[in-house]
Amino acid sequence: MEKAVLDNAHDTWIQKDQEDPDNHEIANIDWIPCKDFTINLGSKQIEEYISTWELHPSWLFSLKFLEEKELEFHKQYHYKSQWSIPTARTPIPKATACVYFIIQISKIKPPTLPVEVYFQVESCRLTHRPGKTRFREKWLRDVIESKTLLRDTVDF
Repeated sequence: MEKAVLDNAHDTWIQKDQEDPDNHEIANIDWIPCKDFTINLGSKQIEEYISTWELHPSWLFSLKFLEEKELEFHKQYHYKSQWSIPTARTPIPKATACVYFIIQISKIKPPTLPVEVYFQVESCRLTHRPGKTRFREKWLRDVIESKTLLRDTVDF
């Protein structure tokens, strides 16, 4: 499933500036220049960006580097953040939601420009860009709810 999401990430429509009906500020961070990028620094920047999301503090996530892709005009670095709300009753939740990130470094643009970053919520083909879309906690809840409903309909 991860592979399918990653393969479709650049082929799907990328969301343009989104009007926020609640007039919330769309958070972003200062992304590093391409010349300074490392996989570890990419992880730290994604975590810094995630910290700008307005989420209930009960949400926990882990971030994992998945792969590096060499393409004709750029390199892509793929990461997966996996989200859940553990509780005392269910410290290991039965369902999680993932948000996939791609950090892209151009081979033809000046290396002093910042990295390009895209993210996709699991089970959604829409590709978002930091600073253009306000992340919604509802997206994570919807993924977990749909997995829970599916699990409840299947007999193992």
